[in-house]
Amino acid sequence: MTPHAEPRFEFPMQTSVTPIAPPSRDTLLQTLAREPRWDVIVIGGGATGLGTALDAASRGYRTLLLEAADFAKGTSSKATKLVHGGVRYLAQGNISLVREALHERGLLARNAPHVVWPLGFVVPAYQMFDQPFYGIGLKLYDMLAGGLNLSGSRWLSHHETLEAAPTLAEHVGGRPLRGGNLYFDGQFDDARLAMALMRTLFDVGGTAVNYMRVSGLSQSNGVITGVTAQDVIGGETFHLRADCVINATGVWVDAVRQMEDGQARRMVAPSQGVHLTIPRSFLPGDRAVLIPKTDDGRVLFLVPWNGHTIVGTTDTPRQDLPLEPRAASDDVDFILETAARYLARDPTRDDVTSVWAGLRPLVKATGEASTASLSREHTILVSKAGLITVTGGKWTTYRKMAEDVMETAIQRQLLRAAPCRTADLPLHGATNMPNDLPPSGTGSPDRYYGADLPLVQAMPGADNVLVPASGLTEAHVRFAARYELARRVEDVLARRNRALFLDARAALDGAPRVAAILAEELAHDSAWQARELEDFGKLARGYMLG
Repeated sequence: MTPHAEPRFEFPMQTSVTPIAPPSRDTLLQTLAREPRWDVIVIGGGATGLGTALDAASRGYRTLLLEAADFAKGTSSKATKLVHGGVRYLAQGNISLVREALHERGLLARNAPHVVWPLGFVVPAYQMFDQPFYGIGLKLYDMLAGGLNLSGSRWLSHHETLEAAPTLAEHVGGRPLRGGNLYFDGQFDDARLAMALMRTLFDVGGTAVNYMRVSGLSQSNGVITGVTAQDVIGGETFHLRADCVINATGVWVDAVRQMEDGQARRMVAPSQGVHLTIPRSFLPGDRAVLIPKTDDGRVLFLVPWNGHTIVGTTDTPRQDLPLEPRAASDDVDFILETAARYLARDPTRDDVTSVWAGLRPLVKATGEASTASLSREHTILVSKAGLITVTGGKWTTYRKMAEDVMETAIQRQLLRAAPCRTADLPLHGATNMPNDLPPSGTGSPDRYYGADLPLVQAMPGADNVLVPASGLTEAHVRFAARYELARRVEDVLARRNRALFLDARAALDGAPRVAAILAEELAHDSAWQARELEDFGKLARGYMLG
């Protein structure tokens, strides 16, 4: 690939297969009642849990994933939407960590090109040595990616920098824009990648159930033998057995660990990251902007995403663990004020169409000798009773985290040996994709469906747009109910489609029609619709400023 070439990936096509819908909820519940015995039960339906369940099922283990809310409801739908190696880790000397993440970035772009694509980043230079300093580091970044590099980095002149990012400020702190550097990382839609993983899990013979809360762990002779789970929607309780139970609940892993041992020391110190969505006009091109070091030492991203612009992020310690954390006013002001320094036009609170916060699971030492840190970014801990806990890491390395978890289970003789198959496993929708998928920058959600897009377009209401800000149509809602296990209005407007994260007020306006379509698809009455609209209204107002 030449330094100026745009990225392109080729991967083997599979023969055409008609998409098969996951079982209905009634069928899933019947499966739990009829088949209580599994090889592997994974607790948690975020990036790590879905990745681990897919790894397990693709090795041939009978695998069940249980999620207390909806898939990717927590941290995994609230990322910066970047699949990256971690440029800032180079300055820290974490070469092995960067190499691992870049390798995983390349695999993900190859295995899920409908959800992950290359994105160019402009790093503006306002000080004399910025351009050579970052330029050399980014060449090393390219080298570490090896044959899976997305595209080569290069220096930009002053003119080229403004051509790539025309809304950059000409001066910052009295210093003129001297030029910049361009490098490539990956961009994705986190919640849509979660849906692709969930669908792939079913494709390879696994099972996943959302709104199924694990309330206890069962033991026999000091060994974990299964879980007790309760249907959040219907209330039924299930007693399920497994050879291997995996706790992959992100920032909430300690609550599950304490089901086994009430004295277990906390291993997660959560940190809150806040992002704002503002109009595309603040970053009208198809390039992102990275400010690697602001005045207070933080990293600032301005990223084009789904026809809008994301600005973030913060990094604030937090003691509590709410499922829906709220952004502090100070964090919002910090992001707006910092972005204003680097943009020709200042974004204000009136420009913010959505604000969201996510909790990162930062791992701290527990003092337990059974911790097996197979990567410097994620941690795997095996309890005395055999509960495997995994936390830390990031979306980019979810596949490697999952592989490490399963290898740990095999090493501890909880499972028979079987090889990992996910490095070359295309995710659902990746093969036989239509040739005319919408470009990633258009804001159309259709590209995320990949090979399923013709099926979506054939459903009733494909031309009936419900939320223009996110491109949500009636057909998308019906597909979410039939093929993506959407159970609630929030599931559709927050994760099957990203309306809530793009424009919270527009999502709220579209909610009544979404509720009516879901009620029709799932056989709910008007009272259910009213409750759903009340719940979603409370949620959506938390994503609005003022």
